[in-house]
Amino acid sequence: MAENPPDPPAEHPSLSAATLKERLDAGDSVRLLDVRDRDEFESWHIDGPTVTATQLPFAKFLQAKVTGDVDGLLDDVAGEGPITAVCARGEASAFVAGLLVDHGVDARNLADGMEGWARLYDAHELPTDAATVLQYERPASGCLSYLVVSDGEAAVVDPLRAFSDRYVADAAARDATLRYAVDTHVHADHLSGIRQLASGHGAEPVVPAPAVDRGITFDVTVLPGDGSLAVGSATLEAIPLPGHTTGMTGFRVGDTLLSGDSIFLESVARPDLEAGDDGAPDLARTLYETLTERLAKLPDETVVAPGHRSETTDPAEDDTYTARLGELRDRLPALALDRESFVERLCGDIPPRPANFERIVAINLGTDAADDDTAFELELGPNNCAAAPL
Repeated sequence: MAENPPDPPAEHPSLSAATLKERLDAGDSVRLLDVRDRDEFESWHIDGPTVTATQLPFAKFLQAKVTGDVDGLLDDVAGEGPITAVCARGEASAFVAGLLVDHGVDARNLADGMEGWARLYDAHELPTDAATVLQYERPASGCLSYLVVSDGEAAVVDPLRAFSDRYVADAAARDATLRYAVDTHVHADHLSGIRQLASGHGAEPVVPAPAVDRGITFDVTVLPGDGSLAVGSATLEAIPLPGHTTGMTGFRVGDTLLSGDSIFLESVARPDLEAGDDGAPDLARTLYETLTERLAKLPDETVVAPGHRSETTDPAEDDTYTARLGELRDRLPALALDRESFVERLCGDIPPRPANFERIVAINLGTDAADDDTAFELELGPNNCAAAPL
């Protein structure tokens, strides 16, 4: 793609990432024209049940302007209705949107492009009486994090480094001080914010003991498998849920389980990111025990609030990504398999691994480092922490 795209041939409207998200949440049809290169588009793009997306490289529009064949390119754009042009930063797509408007097309540009999409962060309150619990969603990756607030104190579970200040501000808006920053495990898809929250805001970094054993090199509070954290009058109770990693730990607050990367609303965790393909079968067996034995101790009415959602996951009526554990027991085919069938199916169709996952793991362990700009670039793209649907 051109380093410095030419100025747009005509004035054109822009669409913010937040407005685009509102339209998707409302179920509106969205027609996207992605002008990044094919490999960029295939590795990561905006999708959803109401999205029609077409990839045509920016160079074709430069050529079409010279040859006067813009109308011919439009024949290749799927869908109907207004076109929203998309690129990495909103610059090349601005040229394309202006070119289309100049040719009488109802078009607009996604302001700030995919980078703007990656900076979008929504929050919705979960329905629980034990504490105020906010679920944060990063639409660009499907990552979900949680802020638990009770009686002037707060804890954030699985904070993203890119949004560290947001948790502090949201706690303060609820007259609370952020006391704990907690990771459910060593993440492979995004940079953890626990160190930034500790050094910049005085939060106590907390990591489950088996995750620390993977080689975390910085000072943390080590939480045993049967440990708990008092947050005001609420309690975060640790529940070991290994399988995605050896250290994966969920946290129960009232009737809500913050399940991290163990069970999702449409699938279960993948078992290969800690020990690779060779170690995946053993971790898959451990995951099977988690899903069929460890979670069996929790009642059907437990509200499961996972660590990720997929592009096809529908939110609940309250706009949160949650479901009752009993519903998931009935819904997920993986839970009806015997152990070895589960392992065979899980390990036989493993999705692509998250981009840059080995370096992301190293940074989260503290054995590598990255500045904020590099960190943001490293985690762009889908999270890919779930197994393929079984």
